[in-house]
Amino acid sequence: METQWPSNPRSFPKILHPLLLILKPLVQFFMLLWYLCVKIPKPDVFIVQNPPSVPTLVAVKLASWIRRSAFIIDWHNFGYTLLALSLGRNSRFVALYHWIEKHFGKMANGSLCVTKAMQHELSQNWGISATVLYDQPPDFFQPASLEEKHKLFCGIDKSLRTPYSLQDCLSNEVLTPDDDNPNVTLFTTQTGTDISLKWNRPALIVSSTSWTPDEDFSILLEAALMYDRRVSALLNEDDLKREDVFWQEIKGGKQYPRLLFIITGKGPEKEKYEHKMAKLNLKRVAFRTMWLEPEDYPLLLGSADLGVCLHTSSSGLDLPMKVVDMFGCGLPVCAVSYSCINELVEVDKNGLLFSSSSELADQFVTLFKGFPGECDELKSLRQGVLASRSSVNWATEWEANAKPLISKVIFDNSS
Repeated sequence: METQWPSNPRSFPKILHPLLLILKPLVQFFMLLWYLCVKIPKPDVFIVQNPPSVPTLVAVKLASWIRRSAFIIDWHNFGYTLLALSLGRNSRFVALYHWIEKHFGKMANGSLCVTKAMQHELSQNWGISATVLYDQPPDFFQPASLEEKHKLFCGIDKSLRTPYSLQDCLSNEVLTPDDDNPNVTLFTTQTGTDISLKWNRPALIVSSTSWTPDEDFSILLEAALMYDRRVSALLNEDDLKREDVFWQEIKGGKQYPRLLFIITGKGPEKEKYEHKMAKLNLKRVAFRTMWLEPEDYPLLLGSADLGVCLHTSSSGLDLPMKVVDMFGCGLPVCAVSYSCINELVEVDKNGLLFSSSSELADQFVTLFKGFPGECDELKSLRQGVLASRSSVNWATEWEANAKPLISKVIFDNSS
């Protein structure tokens, strides 16, 4: 059951907003307590993911006491740091939230957490001993086969050829009679039963975002613009060249490919950035946003050449699940650098880290030079992802770390 700290409804008078901030968690608390104490059979242990912290930790602790069950918290982040993004660190509600989270967190019989950095924070500043349990992707996040890639691209090909502005490097792909062939996409061609990847296909880069202020999407837009300009300078391109000749040359590759960024997700700032994308005058970069069916998202990750993660942790202590999913699909990643991201992204092994748009643009230039056949650094990162993917999975991580803790907590609680 998901609970969230409420935002201020505009339809209510401003004077009632503090009351609503208190009332909504109280209603959620009693609903959750009824479910945990009455609607479900008595469990040996309650395992609750945090955040959300309020009223979840309070309700689960009370339910565990009433039903004489053990209580384990799975720390994925800190709820008070997420609340502070909207209310500010100095808010009294944030201070109260922090106190509740810490007080009831210490009352748990055991704790799991997602990073060694969070384990250290819980131990040193919260008085909580936690076992590290790294997130692993579900089994359906797998590298896509050539047949799966072709089927996916056939389904989204029309959307990919439709630009936000008047034209871009993908809408000008329509240059041959084969464009009306349903078995020909921007990336693949099928002849009979044989499917092949096009030698001059764009490089496909995927990023998933919630389109919120804590993920600065402007970094990616600026990096794309820099890639476009730097490659143009490296190739000494003539800006006065006839347009039809220029687009044909772009399609031909010339050492550096066109880049297609597919951005997935929904959120409040999506429309704002789509307007910005439409105004970009880019020669060899195109952006598309889309919302995919759940079964198609793993296929997109498994069909891409690179992932980009703009996630910055509110606490600096959690890891982006979107990168975990990308690794499950064998996809190397360029990720924003922050305090503990190196627990997931190992530089030059399964991905790269960047701190600025310029640094990300440099990584695009380096990784995609010679694409698709001669980009050795990109191929090396993909091999690193596949190697680490085969050595660890959810079952082994659970058996090694979570199961012993749960068994111990249940035994101690029953003694």
